[in-house]
Amino acid sequence: MSIDSILAQIDAEIATLTHARSLLANIETIAAEVTESKTKKAPAKAKAKAKKRRVLSPEARKRIADAQRKRWAAQKAKAKKEA
Repeated sequence: MSIDSILAQIDAEIATLTHARSLLANIETIAAEVTESKTKKAPAKAKAKAKKRRVLSPEARKRIADAQRKRWAAQKAKAKKEA
């Protein structure tokens, strides 16, 4: 190997390492920005647009409860049958 080829390989390695360093420095900067943006408080305007909770009527609540009790009874009967 000649000295010129060795120097060319060293220069290529230096270029690769320099590029890797700049990428890592950018990642560190981006991570700091993301962390900073997460710690900032949300604007009051965004909080005002909270979704309303949906309310079930008592009749709907009773139908759901009855259906769940029916499912539980079927499950219990199946378990008794297997045992």
